[in-house]
Amino acid sequence: MSSSEQQNRLANFPVSSFSIVMGLAGFTIAWEKAQKAFDLDLGITPIFAGIASFIFIVISLIYLTKLIKHPNSVKMEIKHPIKLNFFPAISISLLLLSIVFLSINKAISLPLWIVGTTLHLAFTLYVISSWMHHDHFKINHMNPAWFIPAVGNVLVPIAGVALGYIDISWFFFSIGMLFWIILLVIFFNRILFHDPMATHLLPTLFILIAPPAVGFLAYTRLNGGIDNFGHFLYFVALFLTMLLLSQIKYFIRLPLLYFMVGLLISTGRHHNRKLCNE
Repeated sequence: MSSSEQQNRLANFPVSSFSIVMGLAGFTIAWEKAQKAFDLDLGITPIFAGIASFIFIVISLIYLTKLIKHPNSVKMEIKHPIKLNFFPAISISLLLLSIVFLSINKAISLPLWIVGTTLHLAFTLYVISSWMHHDHFKINHMNPAWFIPAVGNVLVPIAGVALGYIDISWFFFSIGMLFWIILLVIFFNRILFHDPMATHLLPTLFILIAPPAVGFLAYTRLNGGIDNFGHFLYFVALFLTMLLLSQIKYFIRLPLLYFMVGLLISTGRHHNRKLCNE
């Protein structure tokens, strides 16, 4: 591969790649919970945690190199109506890793949580400010990826409560729930009364499950148990899961690559051009 081709690949390296870390960290958390449910300890959780951490470091170094060598490409991403919402995936990755290390080593979990929480607040303020003062967003740009900043806020209490930061956890939980409701109304207005979503964006529909599902986990941590509101969040998440399962005929028509990448909206040159043309 020539030097120019390598540089071109670097310039097109998508910020949405951090969602790989989100998936790996989420899998590690699920694995740990499954072990506890079946009273097992196979000693694999630290290995999964190490893999997720290593991938995060690799992706971070690549994207930092892109920022240094191709700052204009990064500026284009952060101004893009869809790609903008994947920048909080960086801070969400840190928050998920803090949850992963909570059961392994709190001394590692705490700095990850502090950096992730601080960075996510900055991303949330920037994204919402961009929404408020935009000059190029259109209703067809709205898709479930817009929920990513809100999801990050409701993640904060999951490790925050265990680390002793109760008020801060309530603060972020409140932000997340507020913008989940706002964005949910906008999203259903978009899909009910405007053009259908582009085919390559259909996998992002699974993001709809995340706010109430993660919100349920966060709320039970904050509340110390399940009450009526906890039941509400749980059953909303369950209904949305059922709703998406009922749409299976639309998902099986997708090219395998689109379905496999799921949250990865832009995966290379061809996919990036599609997004830029919207």
